[in-house]
Amino acid sequence: MKIRPFRPDDTDELYEICLRTVDAGNDGTLLYPAYPDLPGHLALGANLILEPEFAFVLQDAAGAPAGYVVGALDTRAFYKKCEQLWWPPLRERYPDPVDVPAEHHTPEQRLLHAIHQPVLAPDAVLDVYPSHLHINLMPPAQRRGYGKLLLNTLFAALQDAGSTGIFLGVQPGNTRAMGFYHRMGFDEIPNLPPSWSTRLGKAFPPADAADG
Repeated sequence: MKIRPFRPDDTDELYEICLRTVDAGNDGTLLYPAYPDLPGHLALGANLILEPEFAFVLQDAAGAPAGYVVGALDTRAFYKKCEQLWWPPLRERYPDPVDVPAEHHTPEQRLLHAIHQPVLAPDAVLDVYPSHLHINLMPPAQRRGYGKLLLNTLFAALQDAGSTGIFLGVQPGNTRAMGFYHRMGFDEIPNLPPSWSTRLGKAFPPADAADG
């Protein structure tokens, strides 16, 4: 397998990878019966459109995508672009399940609501970790070192563009992922709302330190 930059014609396959790994690394197809594109819309679609220079694909021996990582350099600016360009057409396309109490939302309804009311990282996080990422790999590519290579590829691109730190979300209970990110230098971000998924952050060394 090899890592290469994202190409627009990868989009459908990356959405499929997202769906088939969205449930803590497991297939989430049955969780999104009406709207299978929802995980992709929430997790990576905006990155592919708005910041494709920070999207990288793991390609298998047959030339097909087997995983990906996407990132945003300046999350504050990314949120603003999403509000202008990404969310409006999706809000017209997908209903907000406002008649269903939040505690009774299905996974599909939770993502539908998130389109209309996106969960945004607070300033306390963005001041330290201005960039963010999302990564997924299909099972044949897992536990073989490719996740580390994808992350390091993204880290290098973001640091070259001036990023000083990065964060991501992890589903509660996904201990395998937590262990991987800790080994990659991420630490849990404290004092976040209990309703959020776990957030992990990694500070990048100053440019002069990295050069030295």
